[in-house]
Amino acid sequence: MFAKALSKLLFKVSGWKLNGNLSPELRRCVMVAAPHTSNWDFIYARAAFYIMDAPIRFTIKKEFMKFPFGGLLKSMGALPIDRSKNTRMVDAMIRIFKETPGDMCVLVTPEGTRKYQPRWRMGFYHVALGAGVPIVLGYVDYSKKEAGIGPAIYPSGDIEADLDKIMAFYRTKQAKYPEQGVR
Repeated sequence: MFAKALSKLLFKVSGWKLNGNLSPELRRCVMVAAPHTSNWDFIYARAAFYIMDAPIRFTIKKEFMKFPFGGLLKSMGALPIDRSKNTRMVDAMIRIFKETPGDMCVLVTPEGTRKYQPRWRMGFYHVALGAGVPIVLGYVDYSKKEAGIGPAIYPSGDIEADLDKIMAFYRTKQAKYPEQGVR
C-alpha cells in the first residue's frame, strides 16, 4: 500500500518511531488523538495509523467531501456528517458505529482546536459510552519523536474518574507547542 510505504519513509526521514500496536479487540473504538497543537500532529498520527494498519476513520463536514479533495479525504477514512439537519455530532457518531459493521476506530481530537483548552469537549466519551466501545489513547510525543497507542479506557459512566486516567496519561506526552498541551 502506497500510504503505508510513504508513512514508513516519513518516519525514517524525520527520525520518528512508532510505539505500540492496535490489538484485535481494540479495532473498534473511539481513538483520542492528543495532544493536538499543530497541523503536523495529524500527519504523524495518520502515518502511525497507516503503519499499524489501524482502521482509522474521522468525521468531517459533508461539504468538505466535494471536489477537489473529496476522493482523497474518503480514501484517508473521512466520514461525512450532515450538519445542515442540526444533527448532534455525538448522536451521528453513535449511529455511524451502530450502522457500520467491522473494524473502525473513529479518531477524535477532544481539544477541538490547536490552541490550549483547559477543558476538553467530552463528546468522545459519550460516543464511546453510547456505542459500547473502548476509548483508545493515541498520541504524538515530540520530546521522544514518537507516535503510538497508549492504554484503552472502557467508559464506566463515571466521567470524572475516567477523565482523570486519560489526562494523567496525556500529561506525560509533549506537544509540538508544549504551552498549548495538556496540563
